[in-house]
Amino acid sequence: MLSSIGIIYNPKINGAYELCWAIKNKISSSEIYNLDNMPSSIDFAIVVGGDGTFLKASRYFSIFEIPVLGFNMGHLGYLAQAKPNDINNVIEKLKNNQFSIQKRLMLKASASNLCALNDIVIKGQNLARTSTLDLYINNKKLCSYVSDGLIIATPTGSTAYSLSAGGPIIHPNLNCFLIIPICPHTLNTRPLVIPSDEIIKIKAQKKNENDEILNVSFDGQEDITIKDEIEITKNDNFANLLILDEQKDKFYDILKEKLHWLNPLGN
Repeated sequence: MLSSIGIIYNPKINGAYELCWAIKNKISSSEIYNLDNMPSSIDFAIVVGGDGTFLKASRYFSIFEIPVLGFNMGHLGYLAQAKPNDINNVIEKLKNNQFSIQKRLMLKASASNLCALNDIVIKGQNLARTSTLDLYINNKKLCSYVSDGLIIATPTGSTAYSLSAGGPIIHPNLNCFLIIPICPHTLNTRPLVIPSDEIIKIKAQKKNENDEILNVSFDGQEDITIKDEIEITKNDNFANLLILDEQKDKFYDILKEKLHWLNPLGN
């Protein structure tokens, strides 16, 4: 597994480049790249940065089915499982093949070649006021949302923007998507969890000329503007996350750590 490794870093994060060299000095078959020159012919990628860095790299490497392992240099770090002081332990696990590859669902949208690992967020043209967005599932209208926008999230993204907007936490092994309204204006508006093979369509209700314009964001990193409506489905490719054996089946432990959950005794 250590035959060809790309070490990807975010130059905007302090200490990321130095950590890359610390890793490279222990793995002779590795090369260092930044987010602007990521390779396409490596066995797997080690990503150094925060969750944003990991998201961008995961989307890119999903096209080539290249597994990704993250070192977290950020604050929260749901996706990047290793810490800077874990270098020796991580390399030992890799050498001994003590890991598995976990495939994560991704989203794609019509009229775009972009995809998302966490979420696709749809808002109206005027970000300072609410929009009325019609939701269709499999081409059948379900409801209309009067809100600041909608979040369409994967299970991986259920601990990101979706969680802040009141959505549920979904185990990453489940094949489903979440539909979360942002600041809805009616009490009967609720989040939805639907199967991942459903076709989601969001259409803007037109009251004036600007109401038919939708702003669409992919993982909060890439944005497009489209007219009238957008269709969202399961992406053809999966993100391939390299999971160390010691981290396998520790989803709930990670939640407890990141969300500061404690048992009744405070342990």
